[in-house]
This record gives sequence, C-alpha cells and structure tokens, in this order.
Amino acid sequence: MQQQATTAPKEETSNAAAELAAGWKLECTYSLLPPEFYVFQRPDPVPSPRLLALNLPLCVELGLDPSLLQSHGGAEVFSGNRLPVGSKPLAMAYAGHQYAHFTLLGDGRALLLGEQISPDGTRRDLHFKGSGPTPFARRGDGKAAIGPMLREFLVGEFLHAVGTPTSRALAVVATGETIYRDRPLPGAVLTRVASSHIRVGTFQYAALQKNPESLRALTSYTLWRHYPHLVAQKNPALSLLQEAIHRQARLIAQWMNIGFVHGVMNTDNMAISGETIDLGPCAFLDTYHPDAVFSSIDHYGRYAYSRQPAIAQWNLARFAEAILPLINSDKRTAIQLAQEALETFPEVFHQAWLDGIRNKLGLQTPQNGDLELIQDFFTALQETKADFTLAFRALAEGSEPQATSTDAQPMLTRWYQRWRKRLELEPSPYEQILASLRSVNPAIIPRNHKINSVLDAAENGNLSPFLQMLEALRDPFEKRANYPEFREPPPPGSPPCVTFCGT
Repeated sequence: MQQQATTAPKEETSNAAAELAAGWKLECTYSLLPPEFYVFQRPDPVPSPRLLALNLPLCVELGLDPSLLQSHGGAEVFSGNRLPVGSKPLAMAYAGHQYAHFTLLGDGRALLLGEQISPDGTRRDLHFKGSGPTPFARRGDGKAAIGPMLREFLVGEFLHAVGTPTSRALAVVATGETIYRDRPLPGAVLTRVASSHIRVGTFQYAALQKNPESLRALTSYTLWRHYPHLVAQKNPALSLLQEAIHRQARLIAQWMNIGFVHGVMNTDNMAISGETIDLGPCAFLDTYHPDAVFSSIDHYGRYAYSRQPAIAQWNLARFAEAILPLINSDKRTAIQLAQEALETFPEVFHQAWLDGIRNKLGLQTPQNGDLELIQDFFTALQETKADFTLAFRALAEGSEPQATSTDAQPMLTRWYQRWRKRLELEPSPYEQILASLRSVNPAIIPRNHKINSVLDAAENGNLSPFLQMLEALRDPFEKRANYPEFREPPPPGSPPCVTFCGT
C-alpha cells in the first residue's frame, strides 16, 4: 500500500489566523522526506469546537501564548478548523507488527502538523488525533471520543511529572459531533506533543519499499532530529541502533518501576526517540502481579507487565532488521553487529531497573544481599496482594506496607523488619532516607477506576473531577490531603480494570 503525496495544504492567511500566529514557530521538516512516507491532508472540519483542556505549562515550554489559545480561536486551531501558520498537515505512513502479525499501517485518524520550535531551540512534533479519516484509515471513521483523549492527557502529565519520557497532550477540543463505538459518544480532537513520531514501524515501512535511498533518507533524518552527535561516527546506523537500545531499555525500566503497563507495544507504537507514545489501553498496577494485563484485545498476555522488557527487545530486533543494509553491506556481518548490539539490552535494562528500585527502597550504598531483599519484596507483594504504589509509599512514610488481609500481613512485617535493619548500613539518617523516598515514590497515580469515573463525568459535561485529578497528578509526590480519594485503590471485590484503544 504505497500512498502518493498530494499537494501541501495552503497556510491560513485570515486576520484571525494571523493573530493566533503569535508564538507559532512551526516547520514541517518531515515533509522533506521522500513522498512515500506521508500523504498531505487537511483535518476534517468540525461543527462546534469547544476547548475542554489546555496544557498551560506545556504552552509556555513551547513558546505559545496561553491567553490567546484559550479563546474561541484556540478551539478553532486545535480542532483543525483553522491551521496555525507554518503547518503542513500530513498523515505519516508506517508498518508494524501488531501482536506479532506484520501489516501495513499509517496515521488512520491522526495528522502531523509540523514541529514547533521552542524558545530554547527544541523541536517537537505537533500531532492531531481524531481529526478525520486518512487514506490509511482501513475503514475506520477517523474520529476520537472525549474520554480516551482526556485519558491521554492525564496519563501523559503523570508520566512527565515522575520523570518518564513521554508524549504529552497540549489540548483537547470537543467537536460537537457524536461518534459511535459500543455506544454514542461525544467527539473530540487531541493535540499532542512528542519529540517525534518516528517509529520502529516507520523503518519497517522504509525497508519494505526496497529503495535504499528512502531508507538512507529516513535514517539521516532520524539522526538529525534525535542523535546529531552520532552522525560523525564510523558506523552511524549501528550507533543509532545502539542508542535506541539504550534509550528503550531505560524507558522500559522506568515503566516497570512505576507499575505502568503500556498495553499495546506493537512496533508502530515504539518511538525511536525513546519516549512513551500512543497512550491508548495503558493502565497502572493496583495489586502487584507480574502477569497483569488490562487491554481488552490482549487475550494472551503478550504485553503483560512482566513481558514488557522482552517485547521491547523483540521490537528492537525488528528495527535492526530494517536497517541491516546500512549497518554493513555484507549481510552476515550486519547481522552479527546487530545481534551484538541487541544482546546488550538485558544488561542495560536490568541495571536501569535495579538503580530505580534501589532509589525507591532507599538503598543508597550497594550491599551483599540487596538483590535478594528486592526480589523478596516483590514476592511478598504478590503473595499478600498488596497495592504496588501504596506499598512503596508506605515505606516512604515510615510505615509497613499493608496486605489485603490480616492473615497475610506477617509476611510483609517480616520483610519490613529486614528492610529497616538493612537501612542501618546506610550513612544517611533514617529521616533523610525517608525524605528521599518521598521524592521518588508517588503518593498518587492515575488509578484506573478513578480515571473511569472522571472520564464518565467529563463525557456528561462535568470537567471538575478531571481538572482536580489533573492537578493532583501533576504533583504526585505530595500526599495531597485535599484529594485523598485519588490515593485509594479500588474497593475489595471490584472487577478487574479493562482498557480499550478508543477506535
């Protein structure tokens, strides 16, 4: 399925658009790639755009004027009815392994507007989601609903707050349309920001074209966007693979350390930049279980919590396959070099994971027996069905983690006593260690059941719970006595959380 690019849409020149241009510094360098990588297309017009949420801190980071964008004109821009100066909306072409099955894909309901140049010179993609069907839509309606788009907003802001590289929502606009999933839902368009949307699947698509120049152009562009320091390396393509491996290993370690389950780790959802993208059926652990799955379509647990490192390495192997011709002209040599690079993933991941867990437990100076202590903690969490987030937070607040039943509590009590004894080997005072733990173990996460409640209210016109949860998630390390409900796990006996991709 090769799509030909059409003529780029003309920029808006109306007075209203000129007013909104204050702060916009958009370029679209992706459109300089060979035309098989995209199709130019305008967003579908929407009847009644209304701004639901605007990310004010992100506006400032991007050099945009929040006061201007909070107007009706801002709703017009973020709905796609009016394009900011410099934008060249296009749907990106890519392929991907979806649940291990290879298929041709592309932005079926999304458009890249361009890259906003921030005041510090940082270049970040501006991307619509839910802006109408594209030639890649595969019989989909190309639309999005309010609930899933606000969900991306909440999860992205939380990941950002805890220091995990991620795409973030800039704005969500209600469109005034009704879309149909399992029931009629109010429509919305999300504007998200990411370092880029170049994916493993983008390289798989390039390799499928059997055009060495296209693959070379994509590789050069990716190096320019994300890794300019690698251009002068003896083997830039191999260096790109090695850097992607390191970034993804560290990213997945961060996911694991906060109990995050992405839910749909297809190769088209893995960004070469090392950021978290496509926050669809993701969720966070409540009770700890290594095989936790939340996505409604992950029937066999391919993307379960504990399988995320192995899947990331598998995806990176597909990236390596795509760029083999650039690693070395001799295929056997290229395979050997790629394999050697891929074999570093487990060690890089394990060290990043271990460093993160040591920080979460206050183990500042390595000691014999630390790994056993850590492993025993996870065993105790699983056996006692303790809450993942609250268990770590309890340690930070100087108390025992709590099991779901009193009969199981002794197991956690025994571990807690071992942990307190271990902390006596640290040079820092206990209170100082606790303060450090409170800075890395969030008190509040995007609880699955709370998100559902907040989004149900938003779909019915009440945004107050959403705004309250957003405020809490942006400062998740505070106890937030004014929002105690966001700390609480689901009531005992609650049905398992199920998430959906929104299409």
